[in-house]
Amino acid sequence: MSEEQKTVSIIIPVYNEESTIGQVIEEITRVDLVGIKKEIIVVDDGSTDRSPEIVREHADRSGEIIKIFVSPVNFGKGAAIRIGLKYATGHIILIQDADLELDPQEYHQLLQPIVAGQAKVVYGSRFKKQVKGLPLRSRIANWVLSRLANILYGIHITDEATAYKVFDADLIKSINLNCIGFEFCPEVTAKIARAGYSIYEVPISYRPRSVAEGKKVRWTDGVIAVWTLLKYRFLQ
Repeated sequence: MSEEQKTVSIIIPVYNEESTIGQVIEEITRVDLVGIKKEIIVVDDGSTDRSPEIVREHADRSGEIIKIFVSPVNFGKGAAIRIGLKYATGHIILIQDADLELDPQEYHQLLQPIVAGQAKVVYGSRFKKQVKGLPLRSRIANWVLSRLANILYGIHITDEATAYKVFDADLIKSINLNCIGFEFCPEVTAKIARAGYSIYEVPISYRPRSVAEGKKVRWTDGVIAVWTLLKYRFLQ
């Protein structure tokens, strides 16, 4: 990349995360990305709790550039990310969940391959480090999705469903995404691979939360993910 100062647009889709979104924004603002500016884009996907108010409170007292978009209806994570992409102005796009499962202090290693010109797509892999507390069924589901993606698209990744996905902005904006819900992950993986781009993985930390703590992914989302990988390989 050139000597021009880069900006990373951090897109945060939010749906009923009043217990965590404030801390997530605080952690992001504490990250010092030397030579890289941050643009935080929060897309509230029809929350019925205090998530929008909490985001505004943090935006008012933060020195970061925070853009807030609020949908009156809950569409899904994929739709929220697509809205965020529409308004992102950065050279790099980073997807950040609104919970506390991932650590923004690891932005450095996620961004480095793109900044150094080694890659245009980076996934943070939870399985390149030891993961504690992840249920066996979740491990199996993640293994199946990654293995299926590798077989169908000739790629070599260990964590297809990771929330930490980072892209060169021009590349991701050139991909025609149709996702509404959690099928964002398999769709973007399929279309990036079909476009001929490699996915660079770096190890990340992971603190899994339970359904009681707000986990929203269900087994049906795994079925949709499998169908999405198959659909973009054979039907579209």
